[in-house]
Amino acid sequence: MRPTLVQAGLRGLSTAQVRQVRAVRYGAAEQDVARVYRELERDFGVLAPPIALHASSPDVLAAAWLMLRETLLVPGTASRAHKEAVSTAVSETNNCPFCVSMHSSMLIDLVGYRDGAIPDPGTRAVAEWATANATPDGAAGHPVPFPASQGPEMIGTAVILQYLNRMVNIFLGELPLPPGAPAASMTVVRRVLVWLIKSAERRGPRPGASSDLLPDAPLPEDMKWAEGHAAIAGAYARAAAAVDEAGRRSVPAEVRSLVLEHLARWDGKPMGVSRAWVEDAIAGLPEDQRDAGRLALLTALASYQIDQSVLDRFRAGRPDDGSLIDLTSWSSLAAARRVGSWMTFRAQDEALPPAANSTHE
Repeated sequence: MRPTLVQAGLRGLSTAQVRQVRAVRYGAAEQDVARVYRELERDFGVLAPPIALHASSPDVLAAAWLMLRETLLVPGTASRAHKEAVSTAVSETNNCPFCVSMHSSMLIDLVGYRDGAIPDPGTRAVAEWATANATPDGAAGHPVPFPASQGPEMIGTAVILQYLNRMVNIFLGELPLPPGAPAASMTVVRRVLVWLIKSAERRGPRPGASSDLLPDAPLPEDMKWAEGHAAIAGAYARAAAAVDEAGRRSVPAEVRSLVLEHLARWDGKPMGVSRAWVEDAIAGLPEDQRDAGRLALLTALASYQIDQSVLDRFRAGRPDDGSLIDLTSWSSLAAARRVGSWMTFRAQDEALPPAANSTHE
Protein backbone atom coordinates (compact mmCIF):
# COMPACT_ATOMS: atom_id res chain seq x y z
CA MET A 1 0.00 0.00 0.00
CA ARG A 2 1.24 3.51 -0.84
CA PRO A 3 1.99 5.82 2.13
CA THR A 4 -0.14 8.59 0.60
CA LEU A 5 -3.27 6.43 0.77
CA VAL A 6 -2.66 5.63 4.44
CA GLN A 7 -1.90 9.29 5.21
CA ALA A 8 -5.20 10.37 3.69
CA GLY A 9 -7.06 7.81 5.77
CA LEU A 10 -5.40 9.00 9.00
CA ARG A 11 -6.08 12.73 8.58
CA GLY A 12 -9.41 12.75 10.38
CA LEU A 13 -8.06 10.50 13.14
CA SER A 14 -5.18 12.93 13.71
CA THR A 15 -7.28 16.07 14.10
CA ALA A 16 -9.86 14.16 16.17
CA GLN A 17 -7.24 13.83 18.91
CA VAL A 18 -7.04 17.60 19.52
CA ARG A 19 -8.80 18.79 22.69
CA GLN A 20 -9.68 22.21 24.15
CA VAL A 21 -9.59 23.99 20.76
CA ARG A 22 -11.49 23.39 17.55
CA ALA A 23 -9.25 21.34 15.29
CA VAL A 24 -8.74 22.53 11.72
CA ARG A 25 -9.51 19.60 9.44
CA TYR A 26 -7.17 18.86 6.54
CA GLY A 27 -9.80 19.64 3.91
CA ALA A 28 -10.78 22.91 5.60
CA ALA A 29 -7.25 24.26 6.07
CA GLU A 30 -6.36 27.41 4.14
CA GLN A 31 -3.13 29.03 2.94
CA ASP A 32 -0.19 28.56 5.33
CA VAL A 33 -2.08 26.07 7.51
CA ALA A 34 -2.75 23.91 4.46
CA ARG A 35 0.90 24.17 3.44
CA VAL A 36 2.13 23.06 6.88
CA TYR A 37 -0.29 20.14 6.81
CA ARG A 38 1.04 19.04 3.43
CA GLU A 39 4.62 19.37 4.62
CA LEU A 40 3.85 17.38 7.77
CA GLU A 41 2.70 14.45 5.67
CA ARG A 42 5.63 14.83 3.28
CA ASP A 43 8.45 15.25 5.83
CA PHE A 44 7.09 13.66 9.02
CA GLY A 45 4.98 11.00 7.36
CA VAL A 46 1.72 11.81 9.12
CA LEU A 47 -0.43 14.80 10.07
CA ALA A 48 1.13 14.85 13.54
CA PRO A 49 -1.34 16.04 16.21
CA PRO A 50 1.35 17.80 18.33
CA ILE A 51 1.88 20.22 15.42
CA ALA A 52 -1.67 20.25 14.03
CA LEU A 53 -3.09 21.37 17.41
CA HIS A 54 -1.58 24.85 16.76
CA ALA A 55 -3.65 25.49 13.62
CA SER A 56 -5.93 28.15 15.12
CA SER A 57 -2.84 30.41 15.30
CA PRO A 58 -1.16 29.97 11.89
CA ASP A 59 2.11 31.78 12.63
CA VAL A 60 2.56 29.75 15.82
CA LEU A 61 1.79 26.59 13.84
CA ALA A 62 4.55 27.53 11.40
CA ALA A 63 6.94 28.21 14.30
CA ALA A 64 6.36 24.81 15.89
CA TRP A 65 6.78 23.11 12.52
CA LEU A 66 10.05 24.88 11.66
CA MET A 67 11.62 23.97 15.01
CA LEU A 68 10.62 20.31 14.78
CA ARG A 69 11.45 19.91 11.11
CA GLU A 70 14.98 21.30 11.13
CA THR A 71 16.08 19.43 14.25
CA LEU A 72 14.43 16.02 14.38
CA LEU A 73 13.48 15.39 10.75
CA VAL A 74 16.14 16.92 8.49
CA PRO A 75 19.11 14.53 8.21
CA GLY A 76 22.26 15.86 9.86
CA THR A 77 25.43 14.58 11.45
CA ALA A 78 23.55 13.27 14.50
CA SER A 79 21.71 10.01 13.88
CA ARG A 80 17.92 9.75 13.98
CA ALA A 81 18.30 7.17 16.76
CA HIS A 82 20.18 9.67 18.92
CA LYS A 83 17.58 12.35 18.28
CA GLU A 84 14.76 9.96 19.15
CA ALA A 85 16.63 9.00 22.34
CA VAL A 86 16.81 12.67 23.32
CA SER A 87 13.12 13.11 22.47
CA THR A 88 12.10 10.11 24.57
CA ALA A 89 14.28 11.11 27.54
CA VAL A 90 12.98 14.69 27.58
CA SER A 91 9.38 13.49 27.32
CA GLU A 92 9.89 11.07 30.20
CA THR A 93 11.32 13.87 32.34
CA ASN A 94 8.29 16.06 31.56
CA ASN A 95 5.80 13.24 32.16
CA CYS A 96 4.33 13.45 28.66
CA PRO A 97 3.00 9.94 27.90
CA PHE A 98 1.80 10.86 24.39
CA CYS A 99 5.29 11.99 23.33
CA VAL A 100 6.98 9.07 25.10
CA SER A 101 4.77 6.68 23.15
CA MET A 102 5.50 8.35 19.81
CA HIS A 103 9.28 8.62 20.18
CA SER A 104 9.88 5.35 21.99
CA SER A 105 8.11 3.64 19.09
CA MET A 106 10.88 4.87 16.82
CA LEU A 107 13.53 3.81 19.34
CA ILE A 108 12.07 0.31 19.46
CA ASP A 109 12.46 0.07 15.70
CA LEU A 110 15.89 1.73 15.50
CA VAL A 111 17.80 0.27 18.45
CA GLY A 112 15.59 -2.34 20.09
CA TYR A 113 14.44 -0.17 23.00
CA ARG A 114 12.54 -2.31 25.53
CA ASP A 115 11.08 -1.62 28.98
CA GLY A 116 12.91 1.68 29.35
CA ALA A 117 16.30 0.19 28.45
CA ILE A 118 18.44 1.24 25.46
CA PRO A 119 20.85 -1.58 24.52
CA ASP A 120 23.16 0.52 22.33
CA PRO A 121 25.76 2.28 24.57
CA GLY A 122 26.11 5.40 22.40
CA THR A 123 22.35 5.94 22.14
CA ARG A 124 21.97 5.28 25.86
CA ALA A 125 24.66 7.88 26.65
CA VAL A 126 22.80 10.50 24.63
CA ALA A 127 19.55 9.76 26.49
CA GLU A 128 21.37 10.07 29.82
CA TRP A 129 22.82 13.40 28.69
CA ALA A 130 19.31 14.69 27.90
CA THR A 131 17.99 13.55 31.28
CA ALA A 132 20.89 15.15 33.16
CA ASN A 133 20.46 18.42 31.26
CA ALA A 134 16.91 18.83 32.51
CA THR A 135 18.48 20.81 35.38
CA PRO A 136 21.43 23.22 35.34
CA ASP A 137 23.17 21.29 38.12
CA GLY A 138 22.89 18.05 36.16
CA ALA A 139 24.06 19.73 32.98
CA ALA A 140 27.16 21.18 34.62
CA GLY A 141 28.48 17.85 35.84
CA HIS A 142 27.52 15.49 33.01
CA PRO A 143 29.82 14.41 30.17
CA VAL A 144 28.85 15.35 26.61
CA PRO A 145 28.69 12.14 24.52
CA PHE A 146 28.77 13.78 21.07
CA PRO A 147 30.99 16.28 19.22
CA ALA A 148 30.30 19.98 19.63
CA SER A 149 29.36 20.17 15.94
CA GLN A 150 26.22 18.19 16.78
CA GLY A 151 25.21 20.62 19.53
CA PRO A 152 22.60 22.52 17.49
CA GLU A 153 20.90 19.28 16.46
CA MET A 154 20.91 17.75 19.93
CA ILE A 155 19.95 20.84 21.93
CA GLY A 156 17.48 21.88 19.22
CA THR A 157 15.78 18.49 19.49
CA ALA A 158 15.64 18.77 23.29
CA VAL A 159 14.24 22.31 23.15
CA ILE A 160 11.44 21.49 20.70
CA LEU A 161 10.45 18.51 22.84
CA GLN A 162 10.48 20.69 25.98
CA TYR A 163 8.10 22.93 24.08
CA LEU A 164 5.87 20.24 22.60
CA ASN A 165 5.59 18.25 25.85
CA ARG A 166 3.90 21.22 27.48
CA MET A 167 1.51 21.82 24.60
CA VAL A 168 0.67 18.13 24.26
CA ASN A 169 -0.08 17.80 27.98
CA ILE A 170 -2.74 20.49 27.54
CA PHE A 171 -4.22 19.72 24.13
CA LEU A 172 -3.85 15.95 23.55
CA GLY A 173 -4.57 12.74 25.44
CA GLU A 174 -2.14 10.24 26.89
CA LEU A 175 -1.83 8.08 23.76
CA PRO A 176 -1.75 8.91 20.02
CA LEU A 177 -5.27 7.56 19.57
CA PRO A 178 -8.61 9.23 18.76
CA PRO A 179 -11.23 9.43 21.53
CA GLY A 180 -12.84 6.07 22.30
CA ALA A 181 -10.16 3.97 20.62
CA PRO A 182 -9.06 1.02 22.80
CA ALA A 183 -5.54 1.20 24.21
CA ALA A 184 -4.90 -2.27 22.78
CA SER A 185 -4.96 -0.78 19.27
CA MET A 186 -1.63 0.96 20.02
CA THR A 187 0.26 -2.12 18.81
CA VAL A 188 -1.08 -1.68 15.29
CA VAL A 189 -0.94 2.12 15.45
CA ARG A 190 2.76 2.02 16.42
CA ARG A 191 3.62 -0.16 13.42
CA VAL A 192 1.75 2.08 11.00
CA LEU A 193 3.22 5.29 12.41
CA VAL A 194 6.79 3.98 12.33
CA TRP A 195 6.31 2.79 8.73
CA LEU A 196 5.02 6.22 7.66
CA ILE A 197 7.73 8.12 9.54
CA LYS A 198 10.52 5.98 8.09
CA SER A 199 9.04 6.31 4.60
CA ALA A 200 9.19 10.11 4.95
CA GLU A 201 12.72 9.95 6.33
CA ARG A 202 13.93 8.02 3.29
CA ARG A 203 12.81 10.90 1.07
CA GLY A 204 15.34 13.10 2.89
CA PRO A 205 13.74 16.43 3.90
CA ARG A 206 15.96 19.30 2.67
CA PRO A 207 17.39 21.82 5.17
CA GLY A 208 15.63 25.19 5.16
CA ALA A 209 12.95 24.21 2.64
CA SER A 210 10.18 25.57 4.88
CA SER A 211 11.95 28.68 6.19
CA ASP A 212 9.88 31.07 4.07
CA LEU A 213 6.83 30.26 6.17
CA LEU A 214 8.06 32.97 8.56
CA PRO A 215 10.14 36.13 8.02
CA ASP A 216 13.83 36.21 8.84
CA ALA A 217 14.75 37.33 12.37
CA PRO A 218 17.88 37.67 14.53
CA LEU A 219 18.89 34.73 16.70
CA PRO A 220 18.13 35.51 20.39
CA GLU A 221 20.99 35.46 22.88
CA ASP A 222 19.56 32.45 24.73
CA MET A 223 19.63 30.44 21.49
CA LYS A 224 23.31 30.95 20.67
CA TRP A 225 23.71 27.18 20.93
CA ALA A 226 22.26 27.10 17.38
CA GLU A 227 25.10 29.14 15.90
CA GLY A 228 27.12 27.23 13.36
CA HIS A 229 24.09 25.48 11.85
CA ALA A 230 22.40 27.90 9.47
CA ALA A 231 19.13 26.00 8.99
CA ILE A 232 18.52 25.32 12.70
CA ALA A 233 19.57 28.85 13.71
CA GLY A 234 17.26 30.29 11.09
CA ALA A 235 14.34 28.11 12.13
CA TYR A 236 14.69 28.95 15.81
CA ALA A 237 15.21 32.67 15.15
CA ARG A 238 12.07 32.84 13.01
CA ALA A 239 10.06 30.72 15.44
CA ALA A 240 11.12 32.73 18.49
CA ALA A 241 10.12 35.98 16.79
CA ALA A 242 6.72 34.60 15.81
CA VAL A 243 5.96 33.20 19.26
CA ASP A 244 7.15 36.41 20.93
CA GLU A 245 4.70 38.30 18.72
CA ALA A 246 1.94 35.87 19.74
CA GLY A 247 2.81 36.63 23.37
CA ARG A 248 2.58 40.37 22.80
CA ARG A 249 -0.85 40.12 21.20
CA SER A 250 -2.40 37.64 23.65
CA VAL A 251 -0.47 37.70 26.95
CA PRO A 252 -0.57 40.84 29.13
CA ALA A 253 2.85 42.40 29.68
CA GLU A 254 2.57 41.94 33.46
CA VAL A 255 1.91 38.22 32.97
CA ARG A 256 4.86 37.83 30.63
CA SER A 257 7.12 39.57 33.14
CA LEU A 258 5.88 37.33 35.95
CA VAL A 259 6.56 34.16 33.97
CA LEU A 260 10.05 35.29 32.97
CA GLU A 261 10.87 36.23 36.58
CA HIS A 262 9.88 32.76 37.78
CA LEU A 263 11.76 31.05 34.96
CA ALA A 264 14.91 33.03 35.80
CA ARG A 265 14.84 31.48 39.28
CA TRP A 266 13.70 28.02 38.18
CA ASP A 267 16.11 25.13 38.75
CA GLY A 268 14.45 22.77 36.28
CA LYS A 269 12.92 20.60 38.98
CA PRO A 270 9.18 19.70 39.17
CA MET A 271 6.99 22.06 41.17
CA GLY A 272 5.20 19.25 43.02
CA VAL A 273 1.51 18.39 43.15
CA SER A 274 0.18 21.44 45.01
CA ARG A 275 -0.89 24.55 43.10
CA ALA A 276 -0.56 26.85 46.11
CA TRP A 277 2.64 28.32 44.65
CA VAL A 278 0.87 29.64 41.58
CA GLU A 279 -1.92 31.30 43.56
CA ASP A 280 0.69 33.11 45.63
CA ALA A 281 2.53 34.13 42.48
CA ILE A 282 -0.46 35.68 40.72
CA ALA A 283 -1.77 37.52 43.80
CA GLY A 284 0.10 40.67 42.76
CA LEU A 285 -1.41 40.78 39.27
CA PRO A 286 -4.44 42.94 38.44
CA GLU A 287 -7.54 40.86 39.10
CA ASP A 288 -8.51 40.69 35.43
CA GLN A 289 -5.10 39.18 34.55
CA ARG A 290 -4.89 36.47 37.19
CA ASP A 291 -6.58 33.77 35.14
CA ALA A 292 -4.11 34.36 32.30
CA GLY A 293 -1.27 34.46 34.80
CA ARG A 294 -2.31 31.17 36.37
CA LEU A 295 -2.47 29.38 33.02
CA ALA A 296 0.78 30.92 31.77
CA LEU A 297 2.76 29.98 34.89
CA LEU A 298 1.37 26.46 35.01
CA THR A 299 2.10 25.93 31.33
CA ALA A 300 5.71 27.00 31.78
CA LEU A 301 6.48 25.27 35.07
CA ALA A 302 3.89 22.54 35.70
CA SER A 303 1.77 21.69 32.66
CA TYR A 304 0.77 18.45 34.40
CA GLN A 305 -1.13 20.57 36.98
CA ILE A 306 -3.46 22.14 34.42
CA ASP A 307 -7.04 20.91 34.68
CA GLN A 308 -10.30 21.98 33.08
CA SER A 309 -11.00 24.64 35.70
CA VAL A 310 -7.77 26.48 34.86
CA LEU A 311 -8.65 26.52 31.16
CA ASP A 312 -12.28 27.48 31.77
CA ARG A 313 -11.29 30.45 33.92
CA PHE A 314 -8.99 31.72 31.20
CA ARG A 315 -11.64 31.12 28.54
CA ALA A 316 -14.14 33.22 30.49
CA GLY A 317 -12.10 36.31 29.62
CA ARG A 318 -10.52 35.22 26.32
CA PRO A 319 -12.82 32.66 24.69
CA ASP A 320 -11.16 32.43 21.26
CA ASP A 321 -8.93 29.49 20.35
CA GLY A 322 -6.17 31.69 18.96
CA SER A 323 -5.59 33.44 22.28
CA LEU A 324 -5.38 30.12 24.10
CA ILE A 325 -2.80 28.76 21.65
CA ASP A 326 -0.85 32.03 21.73
CA LEU A 327 -0.60 32.11 25.52
CA THR A 328 0.30 28.48 26.02
CA SER A 329 2.75 28.56 23.11
CA TRP A 330 4.54 31.63 24.44
CA SER A 331 4.78 30.14 27.94
CA SER A 332 5.92 26.76 26.65
CA LEU A 333 8.66 28.22 24.49
CA ALA A 334 9.81 30.56 27.28
CA ALA A 335 10.36 27.50 29.49
CA ALA A 336 11.98 25.50 26.67
CA ARG A 337 14.34 28.38 25.91
CA ARG A 338 15.32 28.53 29.57
CA VAL A 339 16.24 24.84 29.55
CA GLY A 340 18.14 25.22 26.29
CA SER A 341 20.17 28.08 27.75
CA TRP A 342 21.82 25.83 30.35
CA MET A 343 22.28 22.68 28.27
CA THR A 344 25.92 21.71 27.71
CA PHE A 345 27.19 20.59 24.33
CA ARG A 346 30.96 20.86 24.61
CA ALA A 347 33.31 18.58 26.46
CA GLN A 348 35.28 20.39 29.17
CA ASP A 349 38.47 20.25 27.13
CA GLU A 350 36.89 21.68 23.97
CA ALA A 351 37.68 25.33 23.30
CA LEU A 352 34.72 27.70 23.18
CA PRO A 353 34.71 29.64 19.90
CA PRO A 354 34.50 33.45 20.27
CA ALA A 355 31.07 33.64 18.60
CA ALA A 356 29.48 31.57 21.38
CA ASN A 357 30.93 33.57 24.28
CA SER A 358 27.88 35.81 24.74
CA THR A 359 26.06 35.72 28.07
CA HIS A 360 22.43 34.82 28.52
CA GLU A 361 20.21 37.80 29.16
